[in-house]
Amino acid sequence: MASRKGMPSEADEDRPRKLMVTHIGERAIDAALSAGNALLKFISPNDAGITGTHQEGFYLPKGAWKMFSPHPPEKGMNAEEEVQITWHDGSVTMSRIKWYGKDTRSEYRLTRFGKDFPFHNAEVVGDLWVLVPKDHWHFESFVLDTEEDIEELQAALGVEPFERWGVYQGGVPQIETESDCFERLFRSFVAPLLVFPSGEEFSAAARAFVDECVKAAKSEPLDGVFMRWLETEYQLFQRAERQICQKEIARTFKDVDDFLKTARSIGNRRMSRSGRSLENHVDYVLSKAGVPHDMRPPLDGNPDVVIPGAAAYRDKTFPLDKLCVIGVKTTCKDRWRQVLHEARRVPKKHILTTQKGISSNQLTQMQEAGVTLVVPEKLHKYYPKHPISLLTLDQFIDETRARLS
Repeated sequence: MASRKGMPSEADEDRPRKLMVTHIGERAIDAALSAGNALLKFISPNDAGITGTHQEGFYLPKGAWKMFSPHPPEKGMNAEEEVQITWHDGSVTMSRIKWYGKDTRSEYRLTRFGKDFPFHNAEVVGDLWVLVPKDHWHFESFVLDTEEDIEELQAALGVEPFERWGVYQGGVPQIETESDCFERLFRSFVAPLLVFPSGEEFSAAARAFVDECVKAAKSEPLDGVFMRWLETEYQLFQRAERQICQKEIARTFKDVDDFLKTARSIGNRRMSRSGRSLENHVDYVLSKAGVPHDMRPPLDGNPDVVIPGAAAYRDKTFPLDKLCVIGVKTTCKDRWRQVLHEARRVPKKHILTTQKGISSNQLTQMQEAGVTLVVPEKLHKYYPKHPISLLTLDQFIDETRARLS
């Protein structure tokens, strides 16, 4: 009998499950267990070649290179080997495993399947691809399309690939490292880019990548995750910049003015990205916390954030102690006074910053001006001891909720 809410009872869990595993599923399990090695991946639209990104073959996990290539991942070198793959339907492909280590690339790819290859289309998206290395030149490959086959194989190997590669190596499941995960997602994001995405797209991708690659992200304090978002977005932007600007940088400049114009354009984009990135993540944090707010409302002094919003600020009857104005500044050593002239109706201001330290004298001036600093906890160690208290993001959210209640 099933327990409440559809959950299995202890008796149900002890009873053997009778799954309708197909012959292909059984063969995949036997091949993986016999070899002691296997790579598992759910086929994505990119893998199936239906997203228009012109991806070259299947990406292979660099951290498990010894399973499928005699060529180590050496920077500055390209290498390839012809391999024979026997697929579960009996077809055989003479494919290539290529290591790309030159320029900005750093990846292994499995390529060349032939024109009539049946596992490179929209129908296989979501299927589980299993690649079993016999040695560096001979492989068996299975594409599993039933839930029973997929569940049984994952249970047999103890590997659940989710959105990334699952690695079964030396007879035990292996876990993709955090850095490998970020590397894979960065490449996937950057590969199709011809122009820069919007700042909001960069910020959203950074948050999604942290959620996927950092196991502790969902349980980590907000301050720590916030800094991870910023750092990840910076790295992602760098990767995109190298790809998109490479041709512009490598070309022959007409004259010094042409060179300076290009350099100035790149520098301006970097500065603009940094400030907008911080604002995007602040906007996300406030929205997720259920704190009503307006970003960059058209009010006197052009404040960055007004809580609970511009309408409340304009309403002269709205309680002043429930209004909050935040200046969002990557650095504020010299420009912190700007916030004093923003949304003048609110006398006490907040500044949220990622500035690594401010002098004791400047902290005193901020305190006298009624400015409260909100600083991610990771950066508090860079600030001198001072009567002014630094709020963490979590503390600021809690205080703001209490103020509005």
